[in-house]
Amino acid sequence: MKDSPVKKGIIVVAGFGTRFLPATKAMPKEMLPVLDKPVVQYIVEEMVESGIEEIMFVTSSQKRAIEDHFDRNKDFEQFLESKGKLGRLQPLIDLCDKVQFYYTRQPEPLGNGHALLCAKGFIGDDPFAFSDGDSIIDSETPVTGQLLSVFAEQHKPVIGVQKIESKEDMTKYGNIYGKQLDENRLYKVETFKEKPDVADVSPHGLIVGGMRYIFTKDIWPHLETQQAGKGGEIWVADAANALAQTQDFLAYQYEGTYFDTGNKLALLNAAMHFAKKQGLL
Repeated sequence: MKDSPVKKGIIVVAGFGTRFLPATKAMPKEMLPVLDKPVVQYIVEEMVESGIEEIMFVTSSQKRAIEDHFDRNKDFEQFLESKGKLGRLQPLIDLCDKVQFYYTRQPEPLGNGHALLCAKGFIGDDPFAFSDGDSIIDSETPVTGQLLSVFAEQHKPVIGVQKIESKEDMTKYGNIYGKQLDENRLYKVETFKEKPDVADVSPHGLIVGGMRYIFTKDIWPHLETQQAGKGGEIWVADAANALAQTQDFLAYQYEGTYFDTGNKLALLNAAMHFAKKQGLL
């Protein structure tokens, strides 16, 4: 959404990626390839196509490869040009020319809510887009753009959600319960539940598929006072739930195909999906 007032985005990339060891011992999980692009590039492309002009990565140690990937390397570009191969890198060069990147460190692994707080100085009082670093959503209209359209109309924080039928599968994700509004994809959030047991899953629930949010400055007080939750960490979902108890918080059932690439099989499925889309299979 190019005319959106939301121009800043946060991507949290501080996790260790232990599910993919030993591959992620020296490589950030967000840099694992899906065909010829790393996972995190798909997320950056989504934000940029939605009108985001400034992106801050919240990183940890051993994440330098992400910064290097989105930085220009003139010597390498000249080498590629001399070999007639610069076209292979040109889409990334063009992407990086459209957005300004910033980086900050999360000093300790204290949860994605704590990681988001590390970016407060960059965001200030501005509304902003938020995403994790390992969820790809393939859609005709970028999902961040879909949420920004809702935000432009409603002026309220909004999260992207999906509807799935399997109660077993719903236990793998955060669940949201709320009241469906006139627009059949829009809901008013009543509560968040983080990965409920099967017995606690409601058929009326929606899953947080992809961790895509549009937040306002109202999230900061809740993050700053949020008690440690699961695993002794501070979670965005807990702060969002607290916010939903004090003001309207919307959920939008987005159009798109979601891949949780923090999961081995989903990473493979994402590669197969894009290979078919590009006519490689």
